[in-house]
Amino acid sequence: MNVDIPEGRNAIEYVWGEMVPGIGPAAADFSLAVYAHTTLGLREFEAARLRIAQINGCLFCLDWRTERDGLKVEEEFADAVAKWRTTDAFDERTRLAAEYAERYALDHHGLDEEFWDRMTAHYGQAEIVELTMSLGSWLAFGRLNRVLGLDAMCVLPGH
Repeated sequence: MNVDIPEGRNAIEYVWGEMVPGIGPAAADFSLAVYAHTTLGLREFEAARLRIAQINGCLFCLDWRTERDGLKVEEEFADAVAKWRTTDAFDERTRLAAEYAERYALDHHGLDEEFWDRMTAHYGQAEIVELTMSLGSWLAFGRLNRVLGLDAMCVLPGH
């Protein structure tokens, strides 16, 4: 489905800001908070975010790269995320972030004790909660953008 956007209007701003004024701005604030207040390292953050983007198929999310202090992940990073099981480009935290993202999106009932033992060996509880909230945001809002066709209407700043 494609949402009808008034001519000359930014799709994201219109849908998220005006169509459902009681929900959209709050959702946008949550989505932005994930980026503004994260304590996670850039590589693990981007590994999780990109893995959700790959699963959702959100064009905007796939094209986006989070920037911190003028730094972004390398160009080949998205390919490494898709191959998180076998890539040698990741440390254990980054690999676990990609794995958690995939399992959260596709098999959350399969998050077993063995997985949590590995996860808690590398992440504190607050980091796991933060990552989980971030995953929820990306899964919900990236999927919303994809399902409603907003991802094809969005243009990244500077593009």
